[in-house]
Amino acid sequence: MDNQTKPNTIDEYIANFPQDVQVILQEIRTVIRAAAPEAEEAISYQMPTFKLKGNLVHFAAYKNHIGFYPVPSGIEAFKEELAAYKGAKGSVQFPIDQPMPLDLISRIVKFRAAENLEKAAAKSKKKG
Repeated sequence: MDNQTKPNTIDEYIANFPQDVQVILQEIRTVIRAAAPEAEEAISYQMPTFKLKGNLVHFAAYKNHIGFYPVPSGIEAFKEELAAYKGAKGSVQFPIDQPMPLDLISRIVKFRAAENLEKAAAKSKKKG
């Protein structure tokens, strides 16, 4: 990605990559939108981000993988299925030369959406 051009939208972010990578990024974006239709798109940490009562998930393209960042709880909840991939406490790397696990991404996003909505509901109860 060209470091001089900091993207302001997910469309701008995706446009910075070769066509084959753009296709993968659009697929991931479509899956996230379907799993959390009420989430808002943004760029955060210079990455495509979806927000729903706070950060939901981030994703980003690298030379050899797609980084997916569903925060530590999203990784922990699916750790057995994610065990096949490199990752860290709040991230996972999906190799760019293998099919993206779109069903798994969808389930993680739905989990994170439910988690954020529950936290928001709990906060509003405390205020009331």
